Amino acid sequence: MTRYKALTIAGSDSGGGAGIQADLKTFQELGAYGMSVITAITAQNTLGVQGVYPLEAAAIEKQLDSIGEDLTPAALKTGMLFSSEIIEIVAAKIKQYDWQNLIIDPVMVAKGGSALLQQEAVRTLIKQLLPLALVTTPNIPEAELLAKMPIRTLSDREEAARTIYQMGSRNVVIKGGHAAPNERMVDLLYDGERYMYLESKRIDTRHTHGTGCTFSAAITAELAQGRSVPEAIRTAKAFIQAAIEDQLGFGGGHGPTNHFAYRRKQDEADCITK
Repeated sequence: MTRYKALTIAGSDSGGGAGIQADLKTFQELGAYGMSVITAITAQNTLGVQGVYPLEAAAIEKQLDSIGEDLTPAALKTGMLFSSEIIEIVAAKIKQYDWQNLIIDPVMVAKGGSALLQQEAVRTLIKQLLPLALVTTPNIPEAELLAKMPIRTLSDREEAARTIYQMGSRNVVIKGGHAAPNERMVDLLYDGERYMYLESKRIDTRHTHGTGCTFSAAITAELAQGRSVPEAIRTAKAFIQAAIEDQLGFGGGHGPTNHFAYRRKQDEADCITK
């Protein structure tokens, strides 16, 4: 049986709902072997981020080399990269080892409002990393920063997706979770030629911490196993919808999603059909 390796390059979330922890859980649930390069340590829980401690450049570079010299991933994703220096190192190593199927989750701001990407690093992300991406997955506030435009309507999202595509990413998914509450929950995929719209029911809950990390990790796990981009995104959409619907209810703030929910739903469906 073939085993597929997936790599996450991101920050550590002590609360377990986002970052490296969410990515590895998602990889495991979707059948990919998970590996990690930690860029920063965060002290955080459901109430917010209490501290961000980026690792030294040499430590990040050494982790990347360790993966590159022995454990080539079939797909990889980036999450919290924090600074221009870290982005430059990551981009250089991706090119050095010719890693394919890069998913960029442009983590910029935490749920509670704490900055997770330094302002000057946005330009470096656009210039050095986006041209390497197979898929980029901004939420609406992140897409506004990348495309330098306000996003209020679905047409605005389409325009922003075109702008981000022109920066080099071969596919752009603008997630709809930050749209106005009375709107449909629609994620938009643009591949340079056409738009694909993925609609789901909006869940009224505060337990959405780590949704972006989990969504991009699910895409990564699926691409690592040879799925097409649309197939990977459809599975990721179903995965995160299940994770939000089946709430864990942890913490007094923005609680984590349930990474076990998708597989449990699949198991239940299998039992019904047998």
